[in-house]
Amino acid sequence: MIRIGMLTSGGDCQALNATMRGVVKGLSTNADELEVYGFANGYKGLIYGDYRMLTSKDFSGILTKGGTILGTSRQPFKLMRVPDENGLDKVEAMKQTYYKLRLDCLVILGGNGTQKTANLLREEGLNIIHLPKTIDNDIWGTDMTFGFQSATNIATDAIDCIHTTAASHNRVFIVEVMGHKVGWLTLHAGIAGGADIILLPEIPYDISKVIEAIDKRSRDGKGFTILAVAEGAISKEDAKLSKKELKEKLKNKRHPSVSYEIAEKIQAETGMEIRITVPGHTQRGGSPCPYDRVLSTRLGAEAAQCILDKEYGCMVGIVNGKAKKIPLEDVAGKLKMVSPDDQLIKEAKLIGISFGD
Repeated sequence: MIRIGMLTSGGDCQALNATMRGVVKGLSTNADELEVYGFANGYKGLIYGDYRMLTSKDFSGILTKGGTILGTSRQPFKLMRVPDENGLDKVEAMKQTYYKLRLDCLVILGGNGTQKTANLLREEGLNIIHLPKTIDNDIWGTDMTFGFQSATNIATDAIDCIHTTAASHNRVFIVEVMGHKVGWLTLHAGIAGGADIILLPEIPYDISKVIEAIDKRSRDGKGFTILAVAEGAISKEDAKLSKKELKEKLKNKRHPSVSYEIAEKIQAETGMEIRITVPGHTQRGGSPCPYDRVLSTRLGAEAAQCILDKEYGCMVGIVNGKAKKIPLEDVAGKLKMVSPDDQLIKEAKLIGISFGD
């Protein structure tokens, strides 16, 4: 008998269900008996004992279904050691739920914050396997996270749709793509969508360089310009501020997001009409793309093999095209950032894309 628990934590994405399906199908095909307990709404379900036993029917027909059949929530890692409003020790409560159900392993699907709590539970003696989920592709130790390619497709489609209206009206369009700290999604969608300017959190922009790139297109007879802007893009001036100063500035900001601030500055300098499009949470929604369905199935199958082999305390990722077990302690808490020297950045600049630097 193998007993596993599963939970999805943090922001949702398109391939969570597909990944859970891969784990369960891999185990049910190779284990004599299997019990699967699904925890509702991420770590919250583990903390408060909100779970249900899942059957094979629960995992039938969910390969193409977006979101998560278990529900999810954000439980900040920095608050995990802080008792709840009733004084409950959250870490101890999670351990007690695990032991009460006599679990052999807890399979946790989530991003960076989720991973840090997964590693905490590993340190507390629980058998843990983490599967890397995020549309940001910013988890250290894996070449690819599930959800990223699906989100890239949606953000790219948004930029594609903007092209025709931008060209028709000779306007400057800003498409704001998700990504507070890391710009992989904006970088890939921007290149795939043919954006002229791409602004990332890792490469602080100079607004004069952005305007210079727009003016150059105008001089070259190109009447429109499309900017792909990460929601965490930052100016060179703001990048020089201390964390405290920046936090204070953001608290008193006049604009809904960075794109509106950039638009205001461009319009003031050039007099051009600026339009802003924010795809927002559509980037997390809908069915997983074929790439993510394959990736999720691979990661789920490898996680199942880890459980069958009783190899725990790891993240299952993709390294050089192959599924690989990576010790959780080696990757938890690390972000995979876009380097300004990344080959993809250099190639984008080579074909004339401006990064505002």
